[in-house]
Amino acid sequence: PNIQRQGFGPDADRILIQLPGIEDPERVMDVLKTPAFLEWKLVTYPPGVTDFEGFQALPTREAVLNVFGGTLPSDTTIATEVRQGGSIEVFWPVKKASPIKGNDLKNASVGQGQFGEAVVDFLLTPKAGRVFEGITQANTKRHMAILLDSVVISAPVIQSVIADRGQITSNFTVQTARDLVLQLKSGALPASMDILEQRTVGPSLGIDSIRQGVLAALLGVVLVMGFMLLYYRLSGINAIVALLMNLVLVLAIMAYADATLTLPGIAGFILTIGMAVDANVLIFERIREEIRNGKSVRASVEGGFGKAFSAIVDSNVTTLIAAVFLFQYGTGPIRGFAVTLIVGILSSMFTALFVSRTIFAAVVARKTGTDALSI
Repeated sequence: PNIQRQGFGPDADRILIQLPGIEDPERVMDVLKTPAFLEWKLVTYPPGVTDFEGFQALPTREAVLNVFGGTLPSDTTIATEVRQGGSIEVFWPVKKASPIKGNDLKNASVGQGQFGEAVVDFLLTPKAGRVFEGITQANTKRHMAILLDSVVISAPVIQSVIADRGQITSNFTVQTARDLVLQLKSGALPASMDILEQRTVGPSLGIDSIRQGVLAALLGVVLVMGFMLLYYRLSGINAIVALLMNLVLVLAIMAYADATLTLPGIAGFILTIGMAVDANVLIFERIREEIRNGKSVRASVEGGFGKAFSAIVDSNVTTLIAAVFLFQYGTGPIRGFAVTLIVGILSSMFTALFVSRTIFAAVVARKTGTDALSI
């Protein structure tokens, strides 16, 4: 994603958000516009109730009032819980005061319950954790309702003392759990958001840029291949095989990670093409030096790879460090470029040091003499 401030003066509070590869913009709008207000509230028990764990929500508001003799305590209100996808509503008597709220939330993430179901793990701030620990210690074996936007999503029994870490369980799917995590994190912010404008740029509008990017990549591959064949003759085929395998590996890793290849990503991909043969150039020149010194083909190949190894690692590691900093501190397109570059660097080192060496070893094993290589 690309997120940046937009405008000056009175319009400086505008934020531009660009999300490449989004297939459901309406869901994104709902998540952005609906920061969740999370609360933890103790359940108020009617007079005479001794089975605290066995107490359950009541079917109507009137039923809640009846168990309290027609009038709720001054510190109690009625909260609704929706079950079975909204087809059933039940009601809980809960305290009005909420000792723990959304801004006490430090982090939330999707987790897995004891039966493999999706749950939401949460982490409170240290101060809220101390408050929560005291509440759970004083109300063990009693219900505590968890409310999201004033609606009960769960009312579990406090089984033990809980400090700053806990878990929200409900009939979550993985997707709804992820949405809840996003909403909880946004609910902890003291700000609301209004959508001023929405635009969707489809493939038809960006096709020219995509076509030019792909054309540049293909042209770069062809020119690099031509240079390697012209300058290194048959050994250039080795470099071409390593280059093609490098490109396949980069695309496979990006596809496995479900990454969206943006124009900056294509730029990083093109840069990877040049870097992929850079290591081969160092290796081939070292092999030439060894052959000129009168060594055998096998010894020249071994010496070439051995002497070029440190130079290859040094040059790629320095570039990798720069790419890591781009990813760490960059935003939007810069991070997309950095991701592609990092993947390309690691892949090119693998193909140059292992794939090319394997090809040379196979050729040398089949041929002997000074004509075993054409370099």
